[in-house]
Amino acid sequence: MNLRSKVDGQPAYVLHSYPFRETSLIVEVFSRDFGRMALLARGARRPRSAIRGLLMAFQPIEIGWAGKGEVLTLMKAEWQGGQPLLSGDALFCGYYLNELLMHLLPREDAHEQLFAHYTKMLARLAADPSGKVREADLRCFEKALLQELGYGLTLNHDSAGSPILPEAFYTYRMEQGPVRLEHEEAAAQIVIGKTLLDLEAEDFTDPRSRYESKALMRTLIAYYLAGKELETRKIFKELQEL
Repeated sequence: MNLRSKVDGQPAYVLHSYPFRETSLIVEVFSRDFGRMALLARGARRPRSAIRGLLMAFQPIEIGWAGKGEVLTLMKAEWQGGQPLLSGDALFCGYYLNELLMHLLPREDAHEQLFAHYTKMLARLAADPSGKVREADLRCFEKALLQELGYGLTLNHDSAGSPILPEAFYTYRMEQGPVRLEHEEAAAQIVIGKTLLDLEAEDFTDPRSRYESKALMRTLIAYYLAGKELETRKIFKELQEL
């Protein structure tokens, strides 16, 4: 299908939107079959606009678009229902996911499996008022995102091809993977082998694995963001300082 031809009935989520001229919006969406798209929603800011209340983040919609150029024209949007509204910490986590997709996903590059993973993540966030599973879910999503982008992590063997040893110490080097360290060696970031194996298995029951996996994923994502700062992390840091 030609991306520039008319498309209809496409499942999608709104990642971000901002005003365009007096009455319209530019809407960044994550679609199932076309990836991240920029769409012009004409008249969406008018009080009586039919789609004004539909272009909400974290809600499943079915959309259609048409046109040519980098920004296509949104022709229709229909709410699909079934997704509770996010609130509290879950809402904050949802905005973090959207920021990752906005900054790391190239436009017009389909990632159907990642779309399915994102849909499940939103359901998990909405169904978890305690917040106990969110950190593990976020690590799994970050890992899946890097995998989809071609930055899959090497976690079961080191840079020399040897199996990861649970009690050994490693540092993770970009484009190289885990490098085993001797006890006297220093490194900017050190993880124990069990953390790498637990991250591979997506098992975060061990507090040390949770802590080191979070630090490792933060370092990796920062590298691929190439200096871009996430607003959600900035806000979270400010809240912690308060």
